[in-house]
Amino acid sequence: MKIVVGLGNIGEKYENTRHNVGFMFIDELIKELGKKLNQKISTAESPKFKAEICKFSYEGEDFLLVKPTTFMNLSGESISKILNFYKETPTNLFVIYDDIDLPLGKIRIRESGSAGTHNGMKSVIQQLGTEDFVRIRIGIESRGTSSPKQQDISDFVLSKFKEEELSEVKKAIEEGIKELKNLTISK
Repeated sequence: MKIVVGLGNIGEKYENTRHNVGFMFIDELIKELGKKLNQKISTAESPKFKAEICKFSYEGEDFLLVKPTTFMNLSGESISKILNFYKETPTNLFVIYDDIDLPLGKIRIRESGSAGTHNGMKSVIQQLGTEDFVRIRIGIESRGTSSPKQQDISDFVLSKFKEEELSEVKKAIEEGIKELKNLTISK
């Protein structure tokens, strides 16, 4: 089974914030799959996994889409519970999250690596005890063209995207979904 996790924070307050790009990715993937499979696909709350989950099959492969409900800094708790329950290894894990060090709308895919400054990823790596799993990072650009050079990073990642930024982010999510399909169907 392929486990695809989008990192974010739960609640209306955090919708369309920079830190919720992972949730936005999962929502868009669900919407796209629903159209392709001509059926309603949605997540359901799973207190056991501390997550909203969606399980389905696509092109002969089983998938579990996950949005942890633990808040960002404890995301690893949810992912660890899921991997343990399904007896899956991190080699079948794909984590999507925001990256303040990438330009807005750019994606970067890595099969391993450190958490950098991302607290959600620090939690995932700590809980799993490994850095060896695929991650798709989506740039939210903390210091550059569309954001001030000096700012509080915490406030920035919890701020909502400006309308003109959303189109760049949506393009990145679409590109990320294509890349995810290539990674998961061929792996």
